[in-house]
Amino acid sequence: MSTPRLRLVPVRSRQAKDFVHAWHRHHAPPAGQVFAVGAADEEGTLRAVAIVGRPVARHLDDGATLEVTRTASDGARNANSLLYAASWRAAKALGYRRLITYTQEGESGASLRGTGWRLIAARPPRPGPDGTPPPGPGPITATTTSPGSCGRPRKTVRSPHPRVARAGMASPLLLISKS
Repeated sequence: MSTPRLRLVPVRSRQAKDFVHAWHRHHAPPAGQVFAVGAADEEGTLRAVAIVGRPVARHLDDGATLEVTRTASDGARNANSLLYAASWRAAKALGYRRLITYTQEGESGASLRGTGWRLIAARPPRPGPDGTPPPGPGPITATTTSPGSCGRPRKTVRSPHPRVARAGMASPLLLISKS
């Protein structure tokens, strides 16, 4: 059986949020967005969406940065890679200089690595709403180096994503960037 060929399609806000509600594993649709893009198969069936908006972390909302706040897929092969690449091209075309996203430590990140994104920070989960520390491994910090940087670490973002506390995530959060 061959893998269905996917193509990019425009997606309205309500359609993207409905798709995320139906298919995302652990988050509800985000409140706002700048744009959304979808991936459809040859029959026109929507197989995945990406929602891109302003960064949730205030200190990253510099007017030149957008955040992929949600992607969701029905499991279509390579759909997320297609959407991450398209999101970066669209953000650049709109004049933005950086696009970020977050992922949980347990997720492979293959779609991000496959389209040239790089890890810029890893943060432990924040305490839950009741103040109790989340279960799991202790704090971790990771930075990456870029080619030609002579091994000097890139800037590490200091604060974790605020959704960690609200969602009660037990795994560390990874901040990934495309610039």
